[in-house]
Amino acid sequence: MSSSPTILEMRSITKEFPGVKALSDVSLTVKAGEIHAICGENGAGKSTLMKVLSGVYPFGTYEGDIVFQGNEVRFRDIRSSEQTGIVIIHQELALIPELSITENIFLGNEPGRGGVIDWKDAKKRAIELLARVGLKDDPDSLIKNIGVGKQQLVEIAKALNKSVKLLILDEPTAALNENDSQHLLDLIRGLKSKGIASIMISHKLNEIEQVADSITIIRDGRSIETLNVKEDGVNEDRIIRGMVGRDLESRFPEHTPKIGEVFFEVRNWTVQHPLISDRLVCKDESLFVRRGEIVGIAGLMGAGRTELAMSIFGRSYGTYVSGTIIKDGKEIVLKNAGDAINHGLAYVSEDRKVLGLNLLDDIKRSTVSAKLKKISKRDVVDEVKEYEISDAYRKSLRIKTPTVNEGVGKLSGGNQQKVVLAKWMFTDPDLLILDEPTRGIDVGAKFEIYGIIQKLADEGKGVIVISSELPELLGISDRIYTVFEGAITNDIPAAEADPETLMKSMTSAKKKVLS
Repeated sequence: MSSSPTILEMRSITKEFPGVKALSDVSLTVKAGEIHAICGENGAGKSTLMKVLSGVYPFGTYEGDIVFQGNEVRFRDIRSSEQTGIVIIHQELALIPELSITENIFLGNEPGRGGVIDWKDAKKRAIELLARVGLKDDPDSLIKNIGVGKQQLVEIAKALNKSVKLLILDEPTAALNENDSQHLLDLIRGLKSKGIASIMISHKLNEIEQVADSITIIRDGRSIETLNVKEDGVNEDRIIRGMVGRDLESRFPEHTPKIGEVFFEVRNWTVQHPLISDRLVCKDESLFVRRGEIVGIAGLMGAGRTELAMSIFGRSYGTYVSGTIIKDGKEIVLKNAGDAINHGLAYVSEDRKVLGLNLLDDIKRSTVSAKLKKISKRDVVDEVKEYEISDAYRKSLRIKTPTVNEGVGKLSGGNQQKVVLAKWMFTDPDLLILDEPTRGIDVGAKFEIYGIIQKLADEGKGVIVISSELPELLGISDRIYTVFEGAITNDIPAAEADPETLMKSMTSAKKKVLS
């Protein structure tokens, strides 16, 4: 790649927020037609740097220079960067669910004349753009009716319509299954072959190793080094060493489990789809959890893992058909989330930004929000207790923020996830259900969250972990259930499990007799 001309230079970029220097003298060089990865821990400044580049943070709000295709550029907003050929696709996709694929692709850029949109031309062009990204769906399909993987492809089709020269992808595969992730990575490679450069931010280091030509590592708001993947023989361990400033000898903390008796059981759990009455999302499922035990749930996207967890947690998903929940030897009936919380259950959603947090709240209110009555007298919140308790969680969970008065929307993904954990730990649950607890989080923050999970188990709580990453389940769990098409197909001690064994049970309807 060294012989290719330079398409982008960011020189000595410094960006400050009140009380925080997010970027300090960061420099970045991207060659034409290369895939350039940016790696760093949560809060390192990766997304901030890309917001500076794309005009989200306009010229004048930062120090330093941006040179694109040999010319210094000073973007006023995101539209001016797009007109130059720089397009950013954020982790939270900017698509409108109620509009069609065609309408989303051309939103704000509709073809037509004299103020009249030519929808026939738009649809024809949409079909051509969708073909370029390998998407065969009807362009009249509503965005809400296609999966997240296909939505990512629509975003890229939208970028291609804007004559993109440099595509920025922020955590493009965070919410995708393995097949969709691979398709997207292949597409990025295909764009490279057509001369389109890409900047990719991702915590999935195996994917970066697979597709990136160069990697710039950012730590604590500073650019540390840029690696040439082939020439420098880069692997995951080398990337981690740059990110955290040391060798991370193990991805998981050492842990000796202290497992007690069974205290929580779900028997013959059957739940209907919320909209399609003849479709079952949970089919006669049974599981149990012992005190001090970390139980993994493995399954492919769409297998029904989240549906099982949410339906157990106060029937928060689907229509209950039949089944029993037993806690401490007694049957309990959980008709809503309040019942679940009062019976000692907690559920950390896979979508922390939509279901886990109110991004307009501050950290202290978010921390206590699931059980306000613990710090209330006559329905009035004790604000001193609210501050003291949330600040204690800030310190014990090492949430990177100077004060709990800060808004949770300003935190990095890893720190937001710690606030969600604090919120549910405050309810003092007996059973904590964690759905994709480390999605979009760097290896250092993952290590800390694994330690928190193990500490909760050591306190005698039961923990259920749902994860799409098999190495994570194998590294953190004591026992693993596999789910396929709404049915539990296996129950395997983690010591006897490996990726192949799990994958067989995750792709087979043959049900094993469970212990």
